[in-house]
Amino acid sequence: MNSVTEDHYFQNFFREHWSELSQVQRDEFLRQLLGPGRSRRLGILSFPPDFLLTVVIPVYNESRWIAEVLRRVRDTPIPKEIIIVDDCSTDGTRELLRSLEGPNTRIILHEKNTGKGGALRTGFANAKGSVLLVQDADLEYDPADYPELLCPILDGKADVVYGSRFIGHSHRVLFFWHSIANRFLTLLSNMFTDLNLTDMETCYKVFRKEVIDSIQLKSNRFGFEPEVTAKIARGRIPRWRIFEVPVSYSGRTYEEGKKIGLKDAFNALWCIVYYRYFE
Repeated sequence: MNSVTEDHYFQNFFREHWSELSQVQRDEFLRQLLGPGRSRRLGILSFPPDFLLTVVIPVYNESRWIAEVLRRVRDTPIPKEIIIVDDCSTDGTRELLRSLEGPNTRIILHEKNTGKGGALRTGFANAKGSVLLVQDADLEYDPADYPELLCPILDGKADVVYGSRFIGHSHRVLFFWHSIANRFLTLLSNMFTDLNLTDMETCYKVFRKEVIDSIQLKSNRFGFEPEVTAKIARGRIPRWRIFEVPVSYSGRTYEEGKKIGLKDAFNALWCIVYYRYFE
């Protein structure tokens, strides 16, 4: 069969049979065609039989975005459960969440606002998956990045993966001083932890479950980010293996619901020092 005939054969095959294949069959075909390395880079993943990803979504006053975020998370072709922790919302989010319940989705309602850190502790405590992923309840981070975030763990190279906004992919152009603050806090965190992260404050953090089970988290609000970083950095011996991968980022304005502010930046400074020397 010459190359022209071969191309014509494959074109007819795809046209006639592709729609008949299940998603699993399509993925397996592409893995065989492209090879395991290239397939992983394209997000065509192969999961162990017992693999389960737990996506933890802390929510506070996100009635505008939560339905679309949940739709995108559900659409990712990964074996998963979704845990949504509503942190005592007052804008109708709690009522909306009741209509969004579905397969593999659990909704937990806090009766008192405890901040992002408190909501994540609740989600982690109820997780059944072998891998845990933090997803914000707005549209700043895209669940389409899940395959790239999971690859280092599935390849057996990492125990923890951070999704960095600063090492590639597209991002929305917004606040200069926010960017400076993020980079400064990451630099300071690196100095105290002896890591070389580029984005300590990123939402996208992925953990093997035993990593989270091995540390005791205490921070509320956004102190979770420096606290979990410090405790992972000084974790077991040998150290937990940490990877960074690029993720896209579409930041939002305060008019669109952004909540983190100057107070949280000062709190992060305090957490970086406290969890290095006093706990």
